[in-house]
Amino acid sequence: MTNHSIHDGDHEATAWRRQWELAPDVIYLNHGGVGLSPRPVLDVWTDWIRRIDRQRAGFHFREAAGHLEKARDRLARFIGTTHEDLAFVTNVTVGMLALANTFPLASGDEVLITDHDYWSVQDIWRRACERVGARLVVKPVPVPLTRQDELIEKVLSAVTSRTRLLIFSHINYRTSLIMPAEALCRRARELDVQVCIDGAHALGVRPIDVRRLDCDYYVACCHKWLCAPAGTGFLYVHPRNQNMLEPLVAHSRGGWQDLTFIGTEDLSRYLSVPAALDFMEGAGLDDFRRRTHDLAQYARHRISELTGLQPFFPDSPDWYGSMIALPLPPCEDQKIRTALWDRYRIESYIRRWNDLPLIRVSCHLYTRATEIDRLVDALRALGIP
Repeated sequence: MTNHSIHDGDHEATAWRRQWELAPDVIYLNHGGVGLSPRPVLDVWTDWIRRIDRQRAGFHFREAAGHLEKARDRLARFIGTTHEDLAFVTNVTVGMLALANTFPLASGDEVLITDHDYWSVQDIWRRACERVGARLVVKPVPVPLTRQDELIEKVLSAVTSRTRLLIFSHINYRTSLIMPAEALCRRARELDVQVCIDGAHALGVRPIDVRRLDCDYYVACCHKWLCAPAGTGFLYVHPRNQNMLEPLVAHSRGGWQDLTFIGTEDLSRYLSVPAALDFMEGAGLDDFRRRTHDLAQYARHRISELTGLQPFFPDSPDWYGSMIALPLPPCEDQKIRTALWDRYRIESYIRRWNDLPLIRVSCHLYTRATEIDRLVDALRALGIP
């Protein structure tokens, strides 16, 4: 897309921005880190809060189960399954914790994950392995990458006869790399290894059909790209594995879907997920994916031009979607991140990965190309490169 055509979409993005409560002086380029709910979703969420508060006990004991099933059914159809196969959880971390607490590991077993994956997921499985004398194998996947078959082989080269579970992110939060999920699942099944996919950044950005993937577990968040209220995630469990899973807290309701209930839970969040799906589908998911990828591509070109550093993978929607992570030259990353906010009111994601400073730009319906231009100008003013 040319610079001229990418800026042509700014007028429409400005119109979309009015659907959010964003302060007018804020440039929000971290939707992938902390998502925001638009006004129509906030309205539905508020309605549920008020409805529940009219008779909290009655709602909890007599009405909640039916409403939750309807909300799960709406979400399940979106990811290609049925409501019996998923449970609402607060986020990916909670879903992973529930799985790690009951996954059948024994001494000498191995769990395989990559160094691109989320640090808390690594820590959860490291502790799960340590409890029984198993081993977490963190497979380095160096960048740059040029071919997907090369990526698949790098990951699966760490599989051994002791590997019981492969965990990978559908879209990696550190590097924004899209993993070839279907091919990895297929190869893992051939190797008799179960698969758990962290879909925190994929839901909405990529079409997801868990039955076609034939993965064993899929854990994701609705409060990132789908714009549901904060604290809305889910755990999908293939029917062949559901008898293994247990809730984090024992309840009288019975069944693994008790995962949703960890105390006096705020069910209004989960019940608002269908409103978020309605909003994003009404906006047009294909248009959303195309526009936000084009913006991420524009950020890739502008920032790479500024730094002179090579991106991590080819310039294609097969490799990245609505966000892009790029290397920065040696710098004090925390100071850069703080200065972007303090001086320019730019909310961006700058962190280190394998001691390499990265900047990650996330784009949504309200993102304007001129905001990416302002980010690049700010980085230049702060001494990058």
